[in-house]
Amino acid sequence: MRRFENKTILITGGTSGIGLAGAERLLNEGAKVIITGRTEKHLTAAREHLGKDVIIVNDDAQDEQSPERLVDIVKQYGTLDGLWLNAAYAVGGDIESMNREAINKMFTVNVVTPMLQMGALSPYIKNGGAVLVTSSSAVYEGQSSVSLYSATKAAILAAARCWATEFAPRDIRVNSLVPGPISSNLRSGLPEELRQQFEEDLAGVVLLKRVGEPREAAAVAAFLLSDDASYVTGSSYAVDGGLLMM
Repeated sequence: MRRFENKTILITGGTSGIGLAGAERLLNEGAKVIITGRTEKHLTAAREHLGKDVIIVNDDAQDEQSPERLVDIVKQYGTLDGLWLNAAYAVGGDIESMNREAINKMFTVNVVTPMLQMGALSPYIKNGGAVLVTSSSAVYEGQSSVSLYSATKAAILAAARCWATEFAPRDIRVNSLVPGPISSNLRSGLPEELRQQFEEDLAGVVLLKRVGEPREAAAVAAFLLSDDASYVTGSSYAVDGGLLMM
């Protein structure tokens, strides 16, 4: 399929995990793809994996200049047909161990910066374009030790639902991807023992009895960003192996 021929898509957090798989999928379907990342080894690996056709931007979501930096890049290519706000990170810990710095940092990366990016980039999204926001099944799971991460993902999901209403007059669709346990580096910030236990526990209760692959989430993301989803907006699509059915 060449659903994205002559279309430009920007993916934040596109140098690893689901974002990288999505970038590969979109490139294969004809898109001009811009991705962001901040870890040098991921930036290098993404360029080696995706080839010369991808535009890679070194962008730290903690940097207050991130929205303006992305606008400057997008201006070089005119407009966007799609925007996928995917950049985020996760760390674990019980609520007693949380301090103001940790809470502010995660909300900055996972909520504040994506909201500012959306505000800055929205004038450059074509009427009839698409926006996708990555949330998480953690919003609904009620797992211990991930309350901070879950709260940030609930916040950005709620924002996306409001954006669906706000941008409907421009026929811009806004949807949320809700990945469950996916094999990626998103939980790399968790202590190894906690991360492994977290994923094993989830894999044990999902209907399909396994952790998903980034490409499986990327396939749903590509659908939501494509014209195949032309009558889908304000929706949240779970890619979780049936976890939320339990």
